Amino acid sequence: MKFADVIGQKEVKDVLLAQVRAGRLPHALLLTGDTGYGTLALALALASYVMCSQKGDNDSCGQCPECVKTDKLIHPDLHFSFPVIKKSSGKTTSDTYINEWLTQLGSDKYFDLTDWLRVIGTENKQAIIPDDEADNIIRKLSLSAYEGGWKVMIIWLPERMNGAAANTLLKTLEEPSPKTLFILCSEHPEMLLDTIVSRTQRVDVPPLSTEDLCQALTERRGLDNDTAMGVARVAGGSWLKALKQICDSDDSKAKLNSFMQLMRLAYMRDLNGLMRWSESMASLSREQQKEYLTYMLHLLRENFIYNFGRSELNFMTPQERDFAYKFARFINERNIKQFSEEFAHALRDVAGNVFGRTIFFNLALRTIILLRA
Repeated sequence: MKFADVIGQKEVKDVLLAQVRAGRLPHALLLTGDTGYGTLALALALASYVMCSQKGDNDSCGQCPECVKTDKLIHPDLHFSFPVIKKSSGKTTSDTYINEWLTQLGSDKYFDLTDWLRVIGTENKQAIIPDDEADNIIRKLSLSAYEGGWKVMIIWLPERMNGAAANTLLKTLEEPSPKTLFILCSEHPEMLLDTIVSRTQRVDVPPLSTEDLCQALTERRGLDNDTAMGVARVAGGSWLKALKQICDSDDSKAKLNSFMQLMRLAYMRDLNGLMRWSESMASLSREQQKEYLTYMLHLLRENFIYNFGRSELNFMTPQERDFAYKFARFINERNIKQFSEEFAHALRDVAGNVFGRTIFFNLALRTIILLRA
């Protein structure tokens, strides 16, 4: 993958390219950015660039043997580590799922954990990077480079490491072998060990600009400019969120319907209905629950902003705006802070494996109170 294939992120690309050209590339980079910003795509482009034998000032050549191998994901010195579901017996590492991983990367470099779990057919389980994987990383990087150049280890979502794996990785980062590059792609760097973060050079990957998203939507998905601009404004800087608007409308409608149902049932103080709503939310996978709660937090913010009559500050679809027309007045300066805290707390509980029905029914009861604030 070339830097030219990465959507937007010109400033980040310039930083990475300058480090390589100046010979100051650190042995470990921590690329941090939310889902859909392009951390994994940037990691792959950087790996291609450092391995390219005929690189230019701003990109890999795309034609040399090294580029051909990295583009096909068959370069023997390019390695991956990513969250997996532990098997009931035997060791489980990224190699256990490497065929599925390469298939996913071959089809699209932009995806999230829910997409990945769907690929391996384990949507209802928690994915981790286990201690067996840390030993696997050490083994791979202890070997000499097959091509005599760089060895690159891309770790996707390193915050998913368990304690043993994180501590083992830390030792490897402390004493890296020459011409070895770690690229950690993290969505939640605050969950990483401070000692790991301190041994990496952090590069924050910002949200994609509306203009870059609009251009990508017109060029890669064939949308007309007006439609692309509308989608880009609502996407919040995420290519994945933009794609889900145009490719996964059923999922978007389900999230909006769930939010509307919660608010209507809470307003009517329908406890039986809220119990059924809680059970339906609890039946989703953990990653889906996180997606729904994150979406609902976004809608709370948008409904609060709607009250100010500043359309340029609102990022809602037409369906969301239709609902906000009557609902927004219930989200105001008296309850927005508490609403945000309650939904954020529910998100933390989901991540902490608290019983789902308890999380969502408690949230529903708090919503009854806050709507009357």
